[in-house]
Amino acid sequence: MLALLMAGFFVVFTSADQYIERGWSRPTALPIAIVIGITVVVTAAGYDGLGFVIAYLAVTGILVMIAAAFWTGKDVDRRVLVPVSLLTGSSAVSFALCAFVIIQQKQWVLGGVPSNWAEDVNTVVVVACMTALGALTISFHHLRTHRRLTEETLTDPLTGLLNRRALAMFHGDTHFGSTMALAMFDLDHFKRTNDIFGHAVGDRVLQRFADVVRKHAHDGVEGFRLGGEEFAVVLSGVTAIDAYRILRAIGVSFGAEIVATKLGPLRSTVSVGVCFGDDDAATLEHMLLAADTALYAAKRAGRNRVATANTPDSEWSREPELLSA
Repeated sequence: MLALLMAGFFVVFTSADQYIERGWSRPTALPIAIVIGITVVVTAAGYDGLGFVIAYLAVTGILVMIAAAFWTGKDVDRRVLVPVSLLTGSSAVSFALCAFVIIQQKQWVLGGVPSNWAEDVNTVVVVACMTALGALTISFHHLRTHRRLTEETLTDPLTGLLNRRALAMFHGDTHFGSTMALAMFDLDHFKRTNDIFGHAVGDRVLQRFADVVRKHAHDGVEGFRLGGEEFAVVLSGVTAIDAYRILRAIGVSFGAEIVATKLGPLRSTVSVGVCFGDDDAATLEHMLLAADTALYAAKRAGRNRVATANTPDSEWSREPELLSA
C-alpha cells in the first residue's frame, strides 16, 4: 500500500512535469524508487510505523516538487500558480502532519493502518485537492495546446515573425491616427538572389532581415512577414521623425548584413514604403495600399530607398531617400 501510494503520487508528478516540460521526472525516478525500496524493507521488517513516516515524507516532497515545477516553468499561465500552490500545499501539509503525529507518538510499530485526527484530515484534503489538481492540470494542458496552435497559425515558420493573418487579426479594426504609421519592406532583387545563390541562401537572407526587424522592435513597433520577400512594420505612438529614424535604422542595418555563400559574401538591400496615419483614422486596407504605392515609388527611384505615401499632410511627403551606401 505504501509503495503504491508513493508510486501513484510520482505518476501525478510525472504527468504534471510532462505538461510543464520541465524534465524533472526522469532524474527523480531513481531516488523515488530507492525510497520505495527502503520503505518496503523497513515495513517488511516490522517497523510499519517508520514505513508510514518515510512514505508520508516522500509524498510531501513529491507535492513540493509539483508546485516548484509549476512556479519555475517558462510556459505557465501565472494565474494557475495560486490554485496549484494551494492544492499541492494543502496536500503536502496534510501528509506532513500525518508523519508528525506518528513521530510525536513514537509509533514505530503499528500493526495496522494508523488512525488519528491527522489521518482523517489527510483523507478529506487529499481526495479534494488531488481531484482538483488533476482537472486543473488537464485544463492547463488544453489551454496551452490551444495557445500554441494559435501562435503557429499566426506565425511565419521561416522567420518567426507574425504573418499576414496576424496583421489582419491585430490591426484589422485599428484606426490609424496621426501617431501611427505602416511601412512595407521589399527585399531588392530577391528573385535574382534565389536564382544565383539558391533558395537556401534566399531563406537565410529572409531570416537575417527578420532578425534585424526584431532587433529594432520595441513597444509600439511590430514586424510582420506578408509573404515572399514582403514585410510590414506597424509603428504606434511615434512621431514621423521617429518613424523615419526606425525605418532608416532597419534599412541600414540590413544593408550591412553579410551572408556567406559558396559564391562569396552576399549583401542585400531593401526598399521601404511608409504611410502615416491621419486625423481621419485611416483603415488597415488604406494604409497597406498607400504604403505599397510608396514602396513601388522607392523601387522606381533605384531601390535601397524609403519613400513616403502622398497624404494630406504634405509636410511628410518627400522624395525617396537613399538608405545605405
